[in-house]
Amino acid sequence: MNHKVSDFIIRLKNATLARRRKVLVPYCNINKKLIQVLVKEGYLESVNEKDTNGNKVLEVEIKYDRRYPVLTDVAIVSKPSLRIYAPVSKIPNIQRRGRHTVILSTSKGIMSGRKALKEGVGGEVLFKIW
Repeated sequence: MNHKVSDFIIRLKNATLARRRKVLVPYCNINKKLIQVLVKEGYLESVNEKDTNGNKVLEVEIKYDRRYPVLTDVAIVSKPSLRIYAPVSKIPNIQRRGRHTVILSTSKGIMSGRKALKEGVGGEVLFKIW
């Protein structure tokens, strides 16, 4: 699962650094759910499913405020070689008072740290975004 997450994050970060408006990401349910969470959190503008040469891809539109991307950086937390889990009680420490958003994979699906706190669930910390 995390290889797909890492690939998605690297593509998003590279597109942001290159000041691209859109980036193509391979279609899979994990990427689709991650994009939906990031759209709700305000880091991405929209997503469209496309079919290129028989392969499904997701076209992600990066959100900009004036000329600067809303997404400034992304850091992978949990890797295939080292999984990082956080119970509900540790999420506020990871979240660091709203400076960035933590994305978790929980028993109730992929969600932001704020939503995980409301739902009262912990899980695997996939990445931090700010």
